[in-house]
Amino acid sequence: MNKYTTYDCIVIGGGITGSALAYELVKQKYRVLLLEKDRFNQNATTYSYGGLAYWSGTTDLMSGLFQEGIELYRQLERELEQDLEFRELDLLLTINAQDHPVEILSQYNHFSVTPELLTVESACQLEPLLNPHALSGALKLPHGHVHPLKVNAAYQAAFKRLGGEICYELVTQLLYQEKQIQGVITSSTTYYSPQTIICSGGLSRSLLQRVGISSGIYFNHSDVLKIAPQKDLKLKSIIMPARMKRFDLESRVTQPESEFLWSTNSPETIASVVDIGAVQFLDGSLYLGQVSHIITDPQAVSDARWSEEKIREGISQVLPFLGSLPVTRHQCLVAFTRDPNRPQVGKVTGWEGIFLFCGLTSTILLAPPLARHFATWLANGEDEVMKEL
Repeated sequence: MNKYTTYDCIVIGGGITGSALAYELVKQKYRVLLLEKDRFNQNATTYSYGGLAYWSGTTDLMSGLFQEGIELYRQLERELEQDLEFRELDLLLTINAQDHPVEILSQYNHFSVTPELLTVESACQLEPLLNPHALSGALKLPHGHVHPLKVNAAYQAAFKRLGGEICYELVTQLLYQEKQIQGVITSSTTYYSPQTIICSGGLSRSLLQRVGISSGIYFNHSDVLKIAPQKDLKLKSIIMPARMKRFDLESRVTQPESEFLWSTNSPETIASVVDIGAVQFLDGSLYLGQVSHIITDPQAVSDARWSEEKIREGISQVLPFLGSLPVTRHQCLVAFTRDPNRPQVGKVTGWEGIFLFCGLTSTILLAPPLARHFATWLANGEDEVMKEL
């Protein structure tokens, strides 16, 4: 039971965005309540690959934030006093056999780091588990990697050490009068605060809709497969496709002509795409994925059998040794915005007391530095990064 019902700040959502922001706010001497609906998280942080794509900036602002993020991670274990399993690890972007490598490489010209184009032979030397017959080449990039759950737990532990409070309750409604949010109503309590910050990812849209706030937050239902720790199998790199279908899908469903799709919460699947990749954690466990479904009802459940079949089929072509291993399937919501360079970060226009912190691209990498900028801005009224956002 919480000691208080009134706080300086209420943060909704205990994934990496909410946990990092709550920690940075309590460092600014705010009395902060972090609300999370699940004691054992089933969110996008839980099923993230944990990749730190600090090469992927396409604007000065985002390139600077990505660089700030990787530098922060290089010392974050000391700050949070926890092992985050941080490491520098190559990323191999596989190019399908039917695609032309030079053409695919040209699509990466606008990123802050240009990838190295590898022949099939060179790619398989770096990653022997790859199937050379499925590839026409690969792109190699510098990359970082952490264990997302350990990062999240470390932020929450540091938050509590500084006096922050975590409560596991479902937020059912925002408490408001006219155009001012005054707190939240949960499944058991009403909490009051002059500043409520929504960090609940794909669930943010429906929470805002309940009080008549339209947002630029969208989401997909993402399916991944988990493989238990393997003693005799080791991936040397993170494997992802060079041509990510998910980004094209997200662009299509956020165009103005597609906005009507999001006007109702429908359990029907609008579209699904499959992007085949794999990552192995230090304990030997692996994530394979992913399937992205556009379903506008955040509570809908996607077709588990279809997703597993599609991921198995794809991984058997690219990394054959993984295709037949026992798996468990997991689903979560992944939030995104119309413009990947413009996450929903800051005050909600036309309202008082309500802020957003979600829709980040490369969330595991961006959440820590952006949380720091957000907290500085909220406390001091100034921050150059928040000013640009």
